[in-house]
Amino acid sequence: MRGTVSLSLLASALIVNAFGADDLTGMFSEGKVSGQFREFSISREVDDTRTFGGAARLGEDYTRRANTIGGYLKYDTGAWNGLSLGAAVYGTVGVHLGNRTDVNDVDPTLLSKDNRNDFYLGEAYLQYKNGNTAFKAGRQKLDTPMAGSDDARMLPNLFEAYVLSNTDVKDTTLIAAHVTKFSQGTFGRAYTSGVLSATAGYSLVDARGQTGDFTNMGDYAIGEKTDGVSVAAAIYSGIPGLKLQLWDYYAHDILNAVYAEANYGFSMANGVAPYVAAQWINERDVGSNNVAAVKKVESDFIATKVGVKVANFDIYGAVSHNSKDTDADNGTHGGTISPWGGMPAYTQGMVTRHQFMGGTDAWKVAGNYDWKNFGINLNTSVYHTEFDMDTLNGYSAGESWTAKESGFDIIFVPESVKKLQLRLRANYTDDFYARTVDATASKNGTVSWNEYRFIANYNF
Repeated sequence: MRGTVSLSLLASALIVNAFGADDLTGMFSEGKVSGQFREFSISREVDDTRTFGGAARLGEDYTRRANTIGGYLKYDTGAWNGLSLGAAVYGTVGVHLGNRTDVNDVDPTLLSKDNRNDFYLGEAYLQYKNGNTAFKAGRQKLDTPMAGSDDARMLPNLFEAYVLSNTDVKDTTLIAAHVTKFSQGTFGRAYTSGVLSATAGYSLVDARGQTGDFTNMGDYAIGEKTDGVSVAAAIYSGIPGLKLQLWDYYAHDILNAVYAEANYGFSMANGVAPYVAAQWINERDVGSNNVAAVKKVESDFIATKVGVKVANFDIYGAVSHNSKDTDADNGTHGGTISPWGGMPAYTQGMVTRHQFMGGTDAWKVAGNYDWKNFGINLNTSVYHTEFDMDTLNGYSAGESWTAKESGFDIIFVPESVKKLQLRLRANYTDDFYARTVDATASKNGTVSWNEYRFIANYNF
């Protein structure tokens, strides 16, 4: 097991030592063990037609697979005068893998750096609750719009953070936080660097070797150390059917990101329940850094979603637009940067997240059905999304094309083992990458694939 002890963990140890033996006995005798065992299998059949400079073949058709077991084991003490401690170990182990050094053979998104097995101390925190106020400090899991766990593969993103929340104001949650470090999960290993990575939830620089490491927020995002990310948020739900939320993320010496969202739904007499939602992300550069891609940040992303629930059906459609900027100083050309796992967009696919690239217009339709009336714990969903790429997208410079993705998701909870969840997912991606504007250009051609995932989660 690897991992370092954070300042917050040291502080918590000093505080606990001051309690005395009787207090320690009470805290730990009321402690609880929890966790999740996860088995994850993935298979991606790739159709890569790219060439290099119009001559030597760069890509090829191949099938990339991985099978892993792992998850996390967590322990929380009982509370003493509102104070408690917690810690969790995360791990992943490859099973029946091929050549771990071959990127066209073993999928990297289920394993740690260099496709290795790994175990590390992912959570180690102190938390304090008093009335309607809660404080949590140390290594922890966060799920916020622009910084989140993104638990889409084997291991999630984790953070070192200090989070204060309060619900004294009726129907309102107020949050203040400061996030100092980011621990990339295994999904981040899908991205190497650049605009594709930074707009899809991960680092502008190559961070494939940082899975499980708690890295300074700036070092991870842009390769330069910063003072972290300060967060303030308000969430209001005092009007029936309406939920409003406003978040501000001040990433020191990188950018300021504002996330706003409104959701409204209601039920009609015939049981039909329509709903609408809208979201807006505004980003502007702040402070100073030496990274060309973020010297100027100026972007806006807007999206809307309209849906209806009828009996056990839930059907919706969504559209989105991301701004673009022709200024050469804007390294992402107006794209929305989200380097710490935040991915709230209504129009994102299971894999394709091009909606945040400069000038992209996207749309998505999806449907879900809950089979509970048939006496089984089964939920099924299908979706289709398309991304109309602008020439300023920053991924395939000067190219304009339409990327498409369709897929399904099946979740089954056996009646005999209620803590077990079985999940089958698939995505069919057409022209994730395309370059045809110059027959002699580097990486001329397209990349598409069919991907299947089987996940078994046992929670205890």
